[in-house]
Formats: sequence, structure tokens, C-alpha cells
Amino acid sequence: MRNQEIFVSLDIGTTSIKVVVAEYINGNINIIGVGNEKSRGLSRGVIVDIDDTVNSIQRAISQAERKANVKINEVIVGVPSNQIMVEDCHGMIAVASDNREITALDVENVINAAKVRSVPPEREIISIIPEEFIVDGFNGIKDPRGMIGVRLELYARLITGPRTIIHNIRRCVQKAGLSISELVVQPEAIASVALSADEREFGTVVVDMGGGQSSASIMYDGQMKYSFVDQEGGDFVTKDISVILNTSLDSAERIKREYGFAIASQTTDDEYFPVETVGKKEPVRVDEHYLAEIIEARLVQIFETLYEELNRVDGLDLPGGYVLTGGAVSLPGVLDLAKRYFGSKVRLFIPEEMGMRNPIYTTSLGMIEYAANLDDVHRIAQGTFAVPSQAAPRQSLPPQGGQRRPAPSSGRNQGQAARGQQSGDLFGGQRRQPANETNQMANDQRTMPDTMPSSNQQEDYQQYNSFDDDYRYEDAAYYDDYSQDDEANKYSEPVTDQSNGNGITAKVRDFFQTFFD
Repeated sequence: MRNQEIFVSLDIGTTSIKVVVAEYINGNINIIGVGNEKSRGLSRGVIVDIDDTVNSIQRAISQAERKANVKINEVIVGVPSNQIMVEDCHGMIAVASDNREITALDVENVINAAKVRSVPPEREIISIIPEEFIVDGFNGIKDPRGMIGVRLELYARLITGPRTIIHNIRRCVQKAGLSISELVVQPEAIASVALSADEREFGTVVVDMGGGQSSASIMYDGQMKYSFVDQEGGDFVTKDISVILNTSLDSAERIKREYGFAIASQTTDDEYFPVETVGKKEPVRVDEHYLAEIIEARLVQIFETLYEELNRVDGLDLPGGYVLTGGAVSLPGVLDLAKRYFGSKVRLFIPEEMGMRNPIYTTSLGMIEYAANLDDVHRIAQGTFAVPSQAAPRQSLPPQGGQRRPAPSSGRNQGQAARGQQSGDLFGGQRRQPANETNQMANDQRTMPDTMPSSNQQEDYQQYNSFDDDYRYEDAAYYDDYSQDDEANKYSEPVTDQSNGNGITAKVRDFFQTFFD
């Protein structure tokens, strides 16, 4: 958890785009700016027009900047739960350091090892949520940093989503002149602010009824285990009113907010309100009971779809019950209608922060709460934690007289050397030395130690040096001959026999001369 920082969340919704600027101080969230603009370029929670979406994001950002009096450069972005998949993954590495103390670099390496799995090309990894670490067979560890061990394992849950949706979100944010600090799955964000720790632990269903779609997510053991999306939301209620009453979408939205009710049996047909219809100059009188029947029909269809899907995965009887949030639940009577399908353990969640007492801001507030409460291990998993570099382990040499250990390499090569040493420690192999390290070792081997070695070590050292001197002598002679031949070819001068009478040439000449004598 961070002590003091400013967080900015960006909720790209079908109906509106919300930007919330919050100051997080010692566990308390202070809202200092909010931007809310009508969304264009989205359909059913998915971006269908990048340019229109970018314009809507820029307007919402400008509004939040004016209210908060800050410049916004980084945002926390929510990812809709469309086709989200949660899978188990496992990683295992060998600890890299000499003293076998587990560091943040080891945690990062085992997380990267857990990500190495076959992901279809049409999907992309959104985040990885560590569940437990295992150090040399001891499980149930949440943060292994500082512990001593040889083998480090990780069991985690990998969250993937459609590559198209994630790419479009990234593209829109970048074109708006912003950078993404965190990508958060929206049900995870909602659960962090709408549920208590016990509700997340024992199991609760989060129902988010937005404008373009409605989702039901199962939170259990502190994590999202399952999510289902129904491509219907509050906007479909507005469209039904517009089509049936023959009025515009703006007029239908206004009628829904002012006169709408979710249960027709709790309304009366004695109350009327005017409706401006297309093709008529005078408004038409419509009673509230008729309007409630239109609204109830669509909401019943949404709840029935969610009920069937939760029943299929045995998610109806969780101890925590159901928590409803999102813009569509602000309609009167939605809570009572939901209790018909899910029982009495259903409640609404509305943020209590000043200026945000509306369920449409639940996701925006939840993203800030989620990002601010991430511990170091989860930040390493998200790639937002600065992992310090780690020195490479020293490579031990065979015991030879008069040899010194080479100095470890520096810079980025240290991490590469450490990772190379891991495979050798784990499987009993040895790491091949790079050329520069081999040369350095040879130079060090030729250097006499400061202290006098023993007699046996002196003999080994003299033999080693004599062999080395012979090698250098032969090498030099080869290059001397080559240079002489090169000089001879260069000047093309006749080469005379320089051998004397005692040479091998004179002896051969004398030997053959005996035959003629």
C-alpha cells in the first residue's frame, strides 16, 4: 500500500466516460476532481469507433483537470469482462543469488516463468494474480522476499482477454495523449470497493448493470473466479421505451429517469405523464403502469439470463449473496425485482464519497482503491514495481595452484549471468563462459598470487607457465615466418642461403657428396 499519491481512473463505458482524480493519503481516498462526458464510439461496452472515443476521453479528461487543477498524464484503465478467461498457471526457477536469498528479481523471474504458456493469438494477457509461493517445498507463502531457498515456485491465476478489445483500449488512451499505469479488470475493481474482505474470501456474486451490458462475476478466496456478460443493459430499456412509445432516445431516457419503475404491480394506471411522439404536434398521455410494464419486461429478461448462467456454474448459493451496482440499478424497484430471482441476500452498493453518490461511479472508484492497495508482489506481477538489478553469482573455478577468481561482470549482463546460473544449479549443468570472461580467467591464471604457494603448487605453476611459454614461443615463431614470407613476396628479391657450415643443409650436402667421392 502506498502512503501518498494521486491516482486517476478512466472508466470507458457505453453510456458515459468517467474520470476520477483522487488523492490517496494513509489509506483514505479524497476525491479532488471528477469528469463525466457522454460516450460516443462504443456499443455494448466495446469500442467501435476509435476517433469518437478519443474525443470523448479528451473532453472527460479536460473536465477533470479543470476541477482538480492538476495535469493528467497517467490513468488507470478498466477492462470490461467480455470473454474474460481465468486460468491456472505455474512457474518454477532456481534462486540466482550466491547466498540463496530470494529477492524481487527472483519473484519477477518466477512470474515471467509462469506466463510462459501457449496463449492463442487472438487473446492477450491482462494480468497475473499470484496465489502462493513455494520455497523448497514449503507452500502457503505470500511474499518470499528475504527468505533463503534454492527452488522457487509460484501458483497463480492468469487473466486473458480478447486482443482486439485490449488493443482498442490502449490505442484510444494513447491517441488521447495519455499513458496507462494499470490495466484493471472491472469486476476486480468493483469488488475491491463494494465488498468486504470476508465477502471476497467466502464468496460473493457482483452484478454490474451498466448501460450497454450486464455482468455477473463470482469473487471467491479474494479473487475473481468466473465472469459472465449479458449483452443487455440500461440502454436497452431506453430503446424499448423509445420504440414502443414512438419517441426519441433523449425523451425516452428522460421519461425513464423521471417516471420509471421496475415493478409494474407496484404502480397505478391513474398517474399520467406527457410523451412527445414523432409525427404528432401534441404530446400523448401515457400512464405509469404501462411504462413500468415496458421496463420490467427488459429487466426480467436480464435477470433470467444471469440466473441461468449462475445456476449452470453452481454460483447461486454463495455465503456473501449478491451485490448490485452500475447505472441501471439506480432505477426504483430494481432491488425488489432482483430478490425475486436471487433471494433475500441481495443489496445495492452506492459510493459514499462526496460528489460520487451514484452507482455509475462504482467502477471508477474501485479502480483507484484496487491500484492503491496493491502490495509489492502484485505490483511486480503487474509490472509497475521497480525491481532492482541483481549482481551475478560468482562462478567457482577448479582448484588449481596460483589461480584467482575472476571479478563478476556488471550492468545488465549480471542478470543474464544469474539466469544462466539458475539452469546450471537446477539441473546439475555448468554455464558456458563467454569469450571475454574466458580471457579474463586466463589472464588471472597467469598472475602470481600475493602469498607464496606450497611446493606442490609451485611445481604445478611452473609447469603451467612453461607450457604457456612454449605455446607463446611457437605462436611467435609462426608469425615471424609468416612476416618473413610476406616481406619476401613484397620486394621479390632473390633469397640466398643463409645457412652456415654447421647447419642441417651443409650436413645433407656432405652426405650426398660421399657417393661421388
